[in-house]
Amino acid sequence: MNLFIEALSLFLQTSVQMGTHILFATLGGILCEKAGNMNLGIEGMMLMGASVGFAAALSTGDPFLAVLAAGTAGAAGALIYAIITVTLRGNQVVTGLVLAIFGAGVSGFLGKNLSGKSLPSRVTDAFAPVSIPVLRDIPVLGKMFFEQSIYVHLAIAAAVVLSVYFNRTRIGLNVRAVGENPAAADASGIAVSRYKYIHVLAGGFLCGLGGAYLSLVFVPRWQENITAGAGWIAVALIIFSRWDPLKAIAAAYAFGALKGIGFKFQNIDLVVFGNRIVFSPQLLDMIPYVATIAVLVLTSRGLVSKTRHRRGFGPAALGSAYFREER
Repeated sequence: MNLFIEALSLFLQTSVQMGTHILFATLGGILCEKAGNMNLGIEGMMLMGASVGFAAALSTGDPFLAVLAAGTAGAAGALIYAIITVTLRGNQVVTGLVLAIFGAGVSGFLGKNLSGKSLPSRVTDAFAPVSIPVLRDIPVLGKMFFEQSIYVHLAIAAAVVLSVYFNRTRIGLNVRAVGENPAAADASGIAVSRYKYIHVLAGGFLCGLGGAYLSLVFVPRWQENITAGAGWIAVALIIFSRWDPLKAIAAAYAFGALKGIGFKFQNIDLVVFGNRIVFSPQLLDMIPYVATIAVLVLTSRGLVSKTRHRRGFGPAALGSAYFREER
Protein backbone atom coordinates (compact mmCIF):
# COMPACT_ATOMS: atom_id res chain seq x y z
CA MET A 1 0.00 0.00 0.00
CA ASN A 2 2.81 2.39 0.89
CA LEU A 3 4.50 1.63 -2.43
CA PHE A 4 1.25 2.43 -4.26
CA ILE A 5 0.83 5.76 -2.43
CA GLU A 6 4.45 6.66 -3.11
CA ALA A 7 4.07 5.80 -6.80
CA LEU A 8 0.85 7.83 -7.01
CA SER A 9 2.51 10.76 -5.27
CA LEU A 10 5.42 10.74 -7.74
CA PHE A 11 3.02 10.46 -10.68
CA LEU A 12 1.03 13.50 -9.52
CA GLN A 13 4.26 15.41 -8.98
CA THR A 14 5.30 14.61 -12.56
CA SER A 15 1.84 15.55 -13.87
CA VAL A 16 2.13 19.03 -12.36
CA GLN A 17 5.62 19.45 -13.81
CA MET A 18 4.37 18.40 -17.26
CA GLY A 19 1.33 20.67 -17.12
CA THR A 20 2.84 23.91 -15.83
CA HIS A 21 3.83 25.33 -19.23
CA ILE A 22 0.32 24.51 -20.51
CA LEU A 23 -1.16 26.35 -17.53
CA PHE A 24 0.88 29.49 -18.29
CA ALA A 25 -0.20 29.36 -21.95
CA THR A 26 -3.86 28.77 -21.07
CA LEU A 27 -3.86 31.72 -18.67
CA GLY A 28 -2.26 33.90 -21.34
CA GLY A 29 -4.95 32.89 -23.80
CA ILE A 30 -7.72 33.59 -21.27
CA LEU A 31 -6.32 37.09 -20.63
CA CYS A 32 -6.40 37.81 -24.34
CA GLU A 33 -9.80 36.30 -25.04
CA LYS A 34 -11.52 37.92 -22.07
CA ALA A 35 -10.85 41.20 -23.87
CA GLY A 36 -12.53 39.81 -26.99
CA ASN A 37 -9.46 38.84 -29.03
CA MET A 38 -9.06 35.25 -30.20
CA ASN A 39 -5.33 34.57 -30.38
CA LEU A 40 -4.31 31.29 -32.04
CA GLY A 41 -0.65 32.32 -31.96
CA ILE A 42 0.02 30.92 -28.47
CA GLU A 43 2.39 28.28 -29.84
CA GLY A 44 4.49 30.95 -31.56
CA MET A 45 4.68 33.16 -28.47
CA MET A 46 5.72 30.17 -26.34
CA LEU A 47 8.52 29.31 -28.77
CA MET A 48 9.74 32.90 -28.79
CA GLY A 49 9.77 32.93 -24.99
CA ALA A 50 11.58 29.59 -24.81
CA SER A 51 14.37 30.60 -27.19
CA VAL A 52 14.88 34.16 -25.91
CA GLY A 53 14.72 33.05 -22.27
CA PHE A 54 17.34 30.34 -22.87
CA ALA A 55 19.60 32.76 -24.77
CA ALA A 56 19.26 35.37 -22.01
CA ALA A 57 20.08 32.78 -19.34
CA LEU A 58 23.23 31.75 -21.23
CA SER A 59 24.43 35.31 -21.81
CA THR A 60 23.62 36.83 -18.40
CA GLY A 61 23.52 33.85 -16.02
CA ASP A 62 20.71 35.67 -14.22
CA PRO A 63 17.47 33.66 -13.74
CA PHE A 64 15.35 36.76 -13.17
CA LEU A 65 16.57 38.46 -16.37
CA ALA A 66 16.05 35.22 -18.29
CA VAL A 67 12.42 34.99 -17.18
CA LEU A 68 11.88 38.70 -17.87
CA ALA A 69 13.37 38.37 -21.35
CA ALA A 70 11.18 35.34 -22.10
CA GLY A 71 8.02 37.17 -21.06
CA THR A 72 9.05 40.24 -23.05
CA ALA A 73 9.61 38.10 -26.13
CA GLY A 74 6.10 36.66 -25.81
CA ALA A 75 4.69 40.16 -25.35
CA ALA A 76 6.58 41.35 -28.45
CA GLY A 77 4.84 38.68 -30.51
CA ALA A 78 1.53 39.71 -28.96
CA LEU A 79 2.23 43.35 -29.85
CA ILE A 80 2.42 42.45 -33.54
CA TYR A 81 -0.86 40.60 -33.19
CA ALA A 82 -2.48 43.54 -31.35
CA ILE A 83 -1.41 46.11 -33.95
CA ILE A 84 -2.90 44.04 -36.76
CA THR A 85 -6.13 43.00 -35.03
CA VAL A 86 -6.94 45.99 -32.79
CA THR A 87 -5.58 48.98 -34.71
CA LEU A 88 -5.80 47.64 -38.27
CA ARG A 89 -8.83 45.39 -37.51
CA GLY A 90 -7.31 42.42 -39.28
CA ASN A 91 -8.79 38.93 -39.10
CA GLN A 92 -7.93 37.52 -35.67
CA VAL A 93 -7.87 33.86 -36.69
CA VAL A 94 -5.57 34.39 -39.66
CA THR A 95 -3.29 36.73 -37.70
CA GLY A 96 -3.02 34.22 -34.88
CA LEU A 97 -2.07 31.42 -37.25
CA VAL A 98 0.55 33.62 -38.89
CA LEU A 99 1.94 34.52 -35.46
CA ALA A 100 2.30 30.81 -34.64
CA ILE A 101 4.34 30.30 -37.82
CA PHE A 102 6.33 33.49 -37.24
CA GLY A 103 7.20 32.45 -33.68
CA ALA A 104 8.40 29.04 -34.86
CA GLY A 105 10.63 30.75 -37.42
CA VAL A 106 12.06 33.21 -34.90
CA SER A 107 12.81 30.46 -32.38
CA GLY A 108 14.43 28.33 -35.07
CA PHE A 109 16.67 31.24 -36.09
CA LEU A 110 17.64 32.19 -32.52
CA GLY A 111 18.02 28.60 -31.40
CA LYS A 112 20.33 27.37 -34.17
CA ASN A 113 23.40 28.17 -32.04
CA LEU A 114 21.90 27.17 -28.69
CA SER A 115 21.73 23.38 -29.10
CA GLY A 116 24.11 21.39 -26.90
CA LYS A 117 24.83 24.27 -24.52
CA SER A 118 24.23 23.98 -20.79
CA LEU A 119 22.68 26.59 -18.57
CA PRO A 120 24.78 28.19 -15.80
CA SER A 121 24.37 26.50 -12.43
CA ARG A 122 23.04 29.76 -11.01
CA VAL A 123 20.01 29.43 -13.28
CA THR A 124 19.38 25.71 -12.80
CA ASP A 125 19.80 26.03 -9.03
CA ALA A 126 17.29 28.89 -8.89
CA PHE A 127 14.64 26.75 -10.59
CA ALA A 128 15.42 23.43 -8.88
CA PRO A 129 12.57 21.81 -6.89
CA VAL A 130 12.23 23.14 -3.36
CA SER A 131 10.99 20.83 -0.61
CA ILE A 132 8.84 22.51 2.01
CA PRO A 133 9.33 20.68 5.32
CA VAL A 134 6.30 18.94 6.86
CA LEU A 135 3.99 19.86 3.96
CA ARG A 136 5.96 17.68 1.51
CA ASP A 137 5.15 14.67 3.70
CA ILE A 138 1.38 15.01 3.25
CA PRO A 139 0.20 11.71 1.72
CA VAL A 140 -0.41 11.75 -2.05
CA LEU A 141 -0.59 15.57 -2.46
CA GLY A 142 2.58 16.56 -0.57
CA LYS A 143 5.09 16.12 -3.39
CA MET A 144 2.55 17.37 -5.94
CA PHE A 145 2.44 20.90 -4.52
CA PHE A 146 5.21 21.24 -1.97
CA GLU A 147 8.22 19.70 -3.72
CA GLN A 148 8.25 21.73 -6.89
CA SER A 149 10.17 24.52 -8.58
CA ILE A 150 9.21 28.07 -7.65
CA TYR A 151 8.16 28.39 -11.30
CA VAL A 152 5.29 25.94 -10.62
CA HIS A 153 4.11 27.99 -7.65
CA LEU A 154 4.27 31.11 -9.81
CA ALA A 155 1.87 29.54 -12.34
CA ILE A 156 -0.67 28.57 -9.66
CA ALA A 157 -0.41 32.01 -8.05
CA ALA A 158 -1.00 33.65 -11.44
CA ALA A 159 -4.21 31.63 -11.90
CA VAL A 160 -5.53 32.65 -8.48
CA VAL A 161 -4.66 36.32 -9.07
CA LEU A 162 -6.39 36.31 -12.46
CA SER A 163 -9.52 34.75 -10.98
CA VAL A 164 -9.72 37.50 -8.35
CA TYR A 165 -8.89 40.11 -10.99
CA PHE A 166 -11.73 39.12 -13.33
CA ASN A 167 -14.35 38.55 -10.66
CA ARG A 168 -13.54 40.94 -7.83
CA THR A 169 -11.99 44.08 -9.33
CA ARG A 170 -13.50 46.93 -11.28
CA ILE A 171 -10.83 46.81 -13.97
CA GLY A 172 -11.42 43.09 -14.40
CA LEU A 173 -15.14 43.65 -14.82
CA ASN A 174 -14.35 46.33 -17.41
CA VAL A 175 -12.30 43.77 -19.34
CA ARG A 176 -15.23 41.38 -19.34
CA ALA A 177 -17.48 44.20 -20.57
CA VAL A 178 -15.08 44.86 -23.45
CA GLY A 179 -15.15 41.17 -24.36
CA GLU A 180 -18.93 40.91 -24.17
CA ASN A 181 -20.00 44.16 -25.81
CA PRO A 182 -17.26 46.61 -26.80
CA ALA A 183 -19.75 49.18 -28.14
CA ALA A 184 -21.59 49.35 -24.81
CA ALA A 185 -18.29 49.43 -22.93
CA ASP A 186 -17.10 52.28 -25.14
CA ALA A 187 -20.33 54.20 -24.58
CA SER A 188 -19.86 53.89 -20.82
CA GLY A 189 -16.42 55.47 -21.00
CA ILE A 190 -14.15 52.41 -21.12
CA ALA A 191 -11.13 52.81 -23.42
CA VAL A 192 -11.73 49.66 -25.47
CA SER A 193 -8.53 49.69 -27.56
CA ARG A 194 -6.35 50.40 -24.53
CA TYR A 195 -7.89 47.48 -22.62
CA LYS A 196 -7.42 45.18 -25.59
CA TYR A 197 -3.77 46.17 -26.05
CA ILE A 198 -2.88 45.77 -22.39
CA HIS A 199 -4.49 42.36 -22.03
CA VAL A 200 -3.23 40.98 -25.32
CA LEU A 201 0.31 41.97 -24.32
CA ALA A 202 -0.10 40.60 -20.80
CA GLY A 203 -1.38 37.35 -22.26
CA GLY A 204 1.65 37.19 -24.55
CA PHE A 205 3.91 37.74 -21.54
CA LEU A 206 2.41 34.71 -19.77
CA CYS A 207 2.74 32.59 -22.92
CA GLY A 208 6.41 33.56 -23.09
CA LEU A 209 6.83 32.43 -19.47
CA GLY A 210 5.23 29.12 -20.39
CA GLY A 211 7.76 28.55 -23.14
CA ALA A 212 10.65 29.50 -20.87
CA TYR A 213 9.50 26.95 -18.28
CA LEU A 214 10.39 24.23 -20.79
CA SER A 215 13.83 25.54 -21.76
CA LEU A 216 14.87 26.79 -18.31
CA VAL A 217 13.21 24.41 -15.85
CA PHE A 218 11.70 21.23 -17.24
CA VAL A 219 14.22 20.11 -19.85
CA PRO A 220 16.44 22.34 -19.27
CA ARG A 221 18.20 22.75 -22.61
CA TRP A 222 17.33 24.04 -26.02
CA GLN A 223 15.87 21.82 -28.72
CA GLU A 224 14.03 22.61 -31.92
CA ASN A 225 10.24 22.89 -31.50
CA ILE A 226 10.59 22.43 -27.76
CA THR A 227 6.91 23.17 -27.08
CA ALA A 228 5.78 20.22 -29.24
CA GLY A 229 2.28 21.58 -29.79
CA ALA A 230 1.60 22.67 -26.21
CA GLY A 231 0.26 26.00 -27.49
CA TRP A 232 -2.45 24.24 -29.47
CA ILE A 233 -3.40 22.18 -26.44
CA ALA A 234 -3.71 25.45 -24.51
CA VAL A 235 -6.11 26.79 -27.15
CA ALA A 236 -8.37 23.79 -26.49
CA LEU A 237 -8.04 24.14 -22.72
CA ILE A 238 -9.20 27.76 -22.82
CA ILE A 239 -12.52 26.45 -24.09
CA PHE A 240 -12.49 23.38 -21.85
CA SER A 241 -11.93 25.52 -18.74
CA ARG A 242 -14.74 27.91 -19.80
CA TRP A 243 -12.35 30.89 -19.65
CA ASP A 244 -12.02 30.35 -15.87
CA PRO A 245 -8.43 30.67 -14.52
CA LEU A 246 -9.09 28.32 -11.58
CA LYS A 247 -10.57 25.63 -13.81
CA ALA A 248 -7.54 26.09 -16.05
CA ILE A 249 -5.35 24.74 -13.22
CA ALA A 250 -7.23 21.43 -13.16
CA ALA A 251 -7.44 21.26 -16.95
CA ALA A 252 -3.70 21.90 -17.47
CA TYR A 253 -2.63 19.37 -14.87
CA ALA A 254 -5.07 16.79 -16.22
CA PHE A 255 -3.32 17.08 -19.56
CA GLY A 256 -0.01 16.96 -17.74
CA ALA A 257 -1.18 13.64 -16.30
CA LEU A 258 -1.96 12.36 -19.80
CA LYS A 259 1.57 13.24 -20.87
CA GLY A 260 2.83 11.60 -17.68
CA ILE A 261 1.04 8.37 -18.60
CA GLY A 262 3.01 8.20 -21.81
CA PHE A 263 6.23 8.91 -19.94
CA LYS A 264 5.60 6.26 -17.28
CA PHE A 265 4.38 3.45 -19.54
CA GLN A 266 6.82 3.72 -22.41
CA ASN A 267 9.27 1.26 -20.86
CA ILE A 268 6.74 -1.24 -19.51
CA ASP A 269 6.28 -4.67 -21.06
CA LEU A 270 3.14 -6.69 -20.36
CA VAL A 271 2.53 -10.36 -21.01
CA VAL A 272 -1.15 -11.08 -21.77
CA PHE A 273 -2.13 -14.69 -22.49
CA GLY A 274 1.45 -15.47 -23.37
CA ASN A 275 1.80 -12.52 -25.74
CA ARG A 276 4.35 -9.80 -24.96
CA ILE A 277 2.97 -6.27 -25.30
CA VAL A 278 5.33 -3.31 -25.58
CA PHE A 279 3.89 0.19 -25.50
CA SER A 280 5.20 2.28 -28.36
CA PRO A 281 6.53 5.67 -27.11
CA GLN A 282 5.20 7.36 -30.23
CA LEU A 283 1.75 5.89 -29.65
CA LEU A 284 1.74 6.98 -26.01
CA ASP A 285 2.86 10.49 -27.00
CA MET A 286 -0.33 10.78 -29.04
CA ILE A 287 -2.57 10.54 -25.96
CA PRO A 288 -2.65 14.30 -25.10
CA TYR A 289 -3.32 15.27 -28.73
CA VAL A 290 -6.14 12.73 -29.09
CA ALA A 291 -7.60 14.12 -25.86
CA THR A 292 -7.28 17.65 -27.31
CA ILE A 293 -9.36 16.65 -30.33
CA ALA A 294 -11.96 15.05 -28.07
CA VAL A 295 -12.14 18.20 -25.94
CA LEU A 296 -12.62 20.41 -28.97
CA VAL A 297 -15.36 18.18 -30.38
CA LEU A 298 -17.23 17.93 -27.07
CA THR A 299 -17.00 21.63 -26.20
CA SER A 300 -17.51 23.16 -29.65
CA ARG A 301 -21.18 22.08 -29.69
CA GLY A 302 -21.88 24.49 -26.85
CA LEU A 303 -20.09 27.31 -28.64
CA VAL A 304 -22.35 27.21 -31.67
CA SER A 305 -25.59 26.47 -29.86
CA LYS A 306 -28.23 28.96 -28.85
CA THR A 307 -26.98 28.74 -25.28
CA ARG A 308 -23.69 30.37 -26.25
CA HIS A 309 -24.19 33.45 -24.15
CA ARG A 310 -25.10 31.74 -20.93
CA ARG A 311 -22.66 31.93 -18.05
CA GLY A 312 -19.56 29.84 -18.56
CA PHE A 313 -19.21 30.23 -22.31
CA GLY A 314 -16.88 32.53 -24.19
CA PRO A 315 -17.11 36.32 -24.45
CA ALA A 316 -19.90 37.29 -26.88
CA ALA A 317 -17.66 39.58 -28.97
CA LEU A 318 -14.78 37.09 -29.14
CA GLY A 319 -13.13 37.16 -32.56
CA SER A 320 -14.93 40.30 -33.78
CA ALA A 321 -12.98 43.44 -34.65
CA TYR A 322 -14.31 46.62 -33.05
CA PHE A 323 -14.56 49.91 -34.93
CA ARG A 324 -15.90 52.83 -32.96
CA GLU A 325 -17.57 54.51 -35.93
CA GLU A 326 -19.68 51.40 -36.60
CA ARG A 327 -21.31 51.14 -33.20
